[in-house]
Amino acid sequence: MTERPVSLYAAAVLRIGYGLLYLVFLLREFPHRDEIWGPGSAWTPTLAKQLLDQTEWASILTLSDSRAYFEVCYALAVVTSALFMLGWRTRAVSVLFAVVVSSFHARSIFMTDGGDNLILLMTVYLVLTACGRRWSLDARRARLRASRDRAPKRPADSRGTGRTGQLGNARKTLVTVLHNCGMFVIAAQICILYGSAGLYKVQGAVWGNGTALHYVLNLDLFRPWPALSLMADGHVMLIAIVGYLTVLLQVAFPFVLFGRLKYPVLTMLLGMHIGIAVLMGLPLFSGAMIIADAAFLPDRFYQSLGQLWRRTPRPAETTEPGSSGEGTAIVPPQPGPAVVQRTG
Repeated sequence: MTERPVSLYAAAVLRIGYGLLYLVFLLREFPHRDEIWGPGSAWTPTLAKQLLDQTEWASILTLSDSRAYFEVCYALAVVTSALFMLGWRTRAVSVLFAVVVSSFHARSIFMTDGGDNLILLMTVYLVLTACGRRWSLDARRARLRASRDRAPKRPADSRGTGRTGQLGNARKTLVTVLHNCGMFVIAAQICILYGSAGLYKVQGAVWGNGTALHYVLNLDLFRPWPALSLMADGHVMLIAIVGYLTVLLQVAFPFVLFGRLKYPVLTMLLGMHIGIAVLMGLPLFSGAMIIADAAFLPDRFYQSLGQLWRRTPRPAETTEPGSSGEGTAIVPPQPGPAVVQRTG
């Protein structure tokens, strides 16, 4: 808890994933922003304020009924999501991102589909984490600063150095503890989510007799492609097996996280969420769950992906035979004389 931060790469994936997901969500709803969150919404700012007074929530969108103010807030939300995804000044931007997500969520709370709730929780938890340590503009700036500061410096006063060192160590320990607590809370939240969902399903008769997915596939509200839903509903035995497997995966999820069994479970959950996004038309919810599942993959998994990417040969750049491979490439075989191209 105090010596080193855990799952830094997983935290970076959560930052990138939720920042990108909310950015795409805002851009997707840009033509409908006024009807959902703006002054022209059916859920008027007055109604929103009355509900917020009862729930003790807060939203920056209710501070003014001006359309110009709303447009500025929307632009701020888009920029904040992009900066959070890129990891620019992550400590400050993560707080701003949490304020943006909570404000849009509270402004029109009846427009949510479950994915908004999870994104809101994750943005609050990510404020505690050091999610900008990897794969971010902050990490790049830190590397450049470290390379510039390698020159020897003039020795400072020993007493001042000792105090500065103690403050630095205390700050490092505090950041580490907060990050680890944040990551553990995120893991606990996902375990509670899956476990409670599975236990609620066990109590339902339609999940017990294997017909739950049949009724889901026949709900008009969750049929973006009716023909596809009818085709899937035609496989009765497969639908029953998938329903039982869904309950089993959700109930077993918290108990398989400390062994190799979690990898096939996470793979099957990935397929389940893709099916929910396609068949039920809930891409925001499925995307939020898929990103959350990435928190359980160890750092060595993401490091191996990075090494695999660096070792992957680029098809457009093949080194010239007999050369050192620096600055030289040849065009793939073409009719006519060979052409040698200098890239450096």
